[in-house]
Amino acid sequence: MFKKVNTALLGMAISMGLMPVQAAETKKVDVLLVGGGIMSATLAVWLNELEPSWSMEMVERLDGVAEESSNGWNNAGTGHSALAELNYTPEDKNGNVDISKAIEINEAFQISRQFWSWQVKTGVLKNPRSFINSTPHMSFVWGDNNIQFLRKRYAALQASPLFSGMQYSEDHEQIKKWVPLMMEGRDPAQKLAVTWSPIGTDVNFGEITRQFVGTLKAKPNFNLQLSSEVEDITHNDDGTWRVKYKNLKDGTTTETDTKFLFIGAGGAALHLLQESGIPEAKEYGGFPVGGSWLVTENQDLAMQHMGKAYGIASTGAPPMSVPHLDTRVLDGKRVILFGPFATFSTKFLKNGSYFDLLTSTTTHNVWPMTRVGIEQYPLIEYLAGQVMMSDDDRFAALQQYFPNAKKEDWRLMQAGQRVQIIKRDEEKGGVLKLGTEIVASKDGSIAGLLGASPGASTAAPIMLGVLEKVFKDKVATPEWQAKLRQIVPSYGTKLNNNPDRVAEEWAYTAEVLQLTPPPPVNKTGNAPTPAPAAQPAKSNPASDMAL
Repeated sequence: MFKKVNTALLGMAISMGLMPVQAAETKKVDVLLVGGGIMSATLAVWLNELEPSWSMEMVERLDGVAEESSNGWNNAGTGHSALAELNYTPEDKNGNVDISKAIEINEAFQISRQFWSWQVKTGVLKNPRSFINSTPHMSFVWGDNNIQFLRKRYAALQASPLFSGMQYSEDHEQIKKWVPLMMEGRDPAQKLAVTWSPIGTDVNFGEITRQFVGTLKAKPNFNLQLSSEVEDITHNDDGTWRVKYKNLKDGTTTETDTKFLFIGAGGAALHLLQESGIPEAKEYGGFPVGGSWLVTENQDLAMQHMGKAYGIASTGAPPMSVPHLDTRVLDGKRVILFGPFATFSTKFLKNGSYFDLLTSTTTHNVWPMTRVGIEQYPLIEYLAGQVMMSDDDRFAALQQYFPNAKKEDWRLMQAGQRVQIIKRDEEKGGVLKLGTEIVASKDGSIAGLLGASPGASTAAPIMLGVLEKVFKDKVATPEWQAKLRQIVPSYGTKLNNNPDRVAEEWAYTAEVLQLTPPPPVNKTGNAPTPAPAAQPAKSNPASDMAL
């Protein structure tokens, strides 16, 4: 009887927080992934393909996977392949358009298409229409300088087979055929220019993540821990990592030792990498930038717009602010999003803490962050202006793209948070870094991902980069090489230099993913002679953080 009473009292004490909850016996796994988003899920699928016997554990703080940046409502769902995003083709001081970044982004997205196609063929991903849909990508500009820039951009891209099928027009009637909603009520005298590509896509990264994890959960060597927050990361003497996490529902703690630790926790990745103590993490700081959308679910409007139409970001604006009017397929129906409008919060995650920025600031990164703050005053000024925008201001911005828009059809919705990478620089003190960066320890036992754009669109090649960095010896083996080429047939090939392979890859992935049949691939690289610009157009450098 006394034993029962003591047990009951002990349980009450634990539930009331009067006694610490003891961790269970330490578990051991081959791979532990922190974060339940598209990055961790993609890496887990890669590893399951390459080493199906490895044990894996995924730890996610929220009650479900894909609830932060990967959630369909928290990003634009653009299959980023530089077909429309003008930031990927900056113009130099001599007026020449540099397409190297655009080619790099497009090549990466082709790997994603092949990776997803293989997962469809093997049953990991189900109905392709549930996560990817053909959606034309367009650049939409007005004003003489911007039109001249778009002409030159279009001409420059003709040199690459990856941009085959792209069309250019300044004719209102032709543009109306592509985007009728954007032309209704527009001044017929307004000068416009548009490029239109039929091979663009809209992607639901949250759905991909859920299907990936759903398949992995059915395997005996994969364990998913939801509602679990990492509290401590320590390096063991044997080279493994001990991760301590707490169940936020019942307060129990768990310790797991892992041979390889991946931190794919979005905005929380920086703090966790710092927590690990690896010297490589000391080079980085982060600056949070959020975004919001104007959204309409009016089906009469949604059915009149099919495409993702990108404009040009304002001078001083961060790349993630490039305005675009997007067709999305979310929760089984078409909607239209416009934005993003930059927002500011000290949180690094939508469900994060207001102390995220403060706690990520260390003696190692405070100076680089300060230098960037001084150097990037136009960015600070832009963010201040965005935060001060009224509903009328945001609606006026929408009407530049959709002149006949009515306020009652639209609502403002908060999107996800992104963390801009700041890296220590010997000369400048600190610089804003473009794209995503893999931060890994020298011994390859821990790696994390920092940054955002093109993010989810290129999760497959980014995680392939993680494999090549931390499992270099295994990647070189005949077994891994054969499997990599089975999953990604073009692995190791620069498609930009091989039009025939582009045609093969487009045809294969379009069929498997049920996408629009691809256009003929341009094998000549012929392009019209661009008209000289009146003066260099104001285009921003390559995008870093696209929602």
